[in-house]
Amino acid sequence: MKLKTVMFGRTYQFKDLNEVQAKASEQKSGDELAGLAAQSREERAAAKIVLSETPLSDIRNHPAVPYEIDDVTRVIQDQVNETVYKEIQNWTVGELRNFLMEYSSTGPVIKRVLHGLTSEMVAAVTKVCSNMDLVYVAAKLDYLTQCVTELGLHNVAMCRALPNHSTDDLDAIFAETYEALAYGIGDAMIGLNPVQDTVESTMYLQQKLYELRMKWEIPTQNCVLSHLTTQVAAMQKGAPTDMLFQSIAGTQKANESFGISIDMLDEAYALGKELCISGAKNPMYFETGEGSELSADCHMGVDELTLEARTYGLARRYDPFTMMSVVGFIGPEYIYDTVQQQRGGLEELFMGKMHLIPMGVDVCYTNHMPASQNDSESLAMLVGLAKMPYYVTAPMGDDVMLNYQLLGNHDYQTVLELTGLRRHPAFERWLQKMEILDNELMPTERFGDASIFLK
Repeated sequence: MKLKTVMFGRTYQFKDLNEVQAKASEQKSGDELAGLAAQSREERAAAKIVLSETPLSDIRNHPAVPYEIDDVTRVIQDQVNETVYKEIQNWTVGELRNFLMEYSSTGPVIKRVLHGLTSEMVAAVTKVCSNMDLVYVAAKLDYLTQCVTELGLHNVAMCRALPNHSTDDLDAIFAETYEALAYGIGDAMIGLNPVQDTVESTMYLQQKLYELRMKWEIPTQNCVLSHLTTQVAAMQKGAPTDMLFQSIAGTQKANESFGISIDMLDEAYALGKELCISGAKNPMYFETGEGSELSADCHMGVDELTLEARTYGLARRYDPFTMMSVVGFIGPEYIYDTVQQQRGGLEELFMGKMHLIPMGVDVCYTNHMPASQNDSESLAMLVGLAKMPYYVTAPMGDDVMLNYQLLGNHDYQTVLELTGLRRHPAFERWLQKMEILDNELMPTERFGDASIFLK
């Protein structure tokens, strides 16, 4: 395996593929914190050259974390389609990138090749792509899933309502939900992060959100984002569950720190297919974020982008309804500023779609990052050009429970108009019935008026 290159008369030698992958990554504060990042722009460029010339077979044969000690690695390696892999194993990473960029490489053509890739291969090609490359390829890829409604329809961008509240006050949760619905938000799901992670509280909130959905005949799905074990227990006791949520990571040790395992996810997946009232073909919903493995001291010496890709490889085992990366949520220790936020968001959308997942990115930042709403709005438009199928917004762009900033409910209509994307057709019809949108799918005087649900 080639691990060195000469650039401007200087030889750059790397000890192994993990070092090449880490130093080929765009600048990330998390990699710097872990001592894995390139020490200069020149070293980063040299690592990109080496990585671009690396055969896919070398990456397959040298996973980021050894097969024998990590169940995420085993999931990723074992789900590779060997027939497809044998056709492309001699491609270099650079040749894979060129294939993805070819005009003739349409979505269906690309999708077949994706079954032969490991997550580390996806991470590698991501690192040799420019931002525009990432947008261009991601825009080619659609993947349809089903819960109560579908997600991933072509040229459709759905949005999650985020009615979080710092005390789980039901009136406040409903007020936030009504505002979201009035702004045309909620076709992806009404997804609540509860403060109390108990079976009783989860059952209560699921029941109330179900009653709200039934009362207003809203074509969407609900999710109460307790820990997976809590949701499963609530579902087994009869809570009206549309889908099951869990945060996941890219190493076995990091998942153990989250209190989950492959066996637990397998069991939940099977139970979800059996007991979710939605009848979901795709009953799982996952969230991630670059740096979670490092924050748990479970990164195994692997850079955060490669670990993020491995997380998607794990998620792919469960063919999830959707998945979301909360790109700036963990903080500046891992994603420092808006340059890293924007790059990270594009990388994550690209990698999710490369794993055959209808991927979403929470365009967000924490208060102690050098970032602003202007930066988030820029990223929101970029991922719209990449035809991102799943957004999330909150009242005034502020999550009052988790204390971070994201897109506001009022921003979403602007994103749709600028990008030419649309809401789910069934949700559009519901908004027209509620006289929130007119016959041309444009806002009426009732748009943004939450009081219409109180009359």
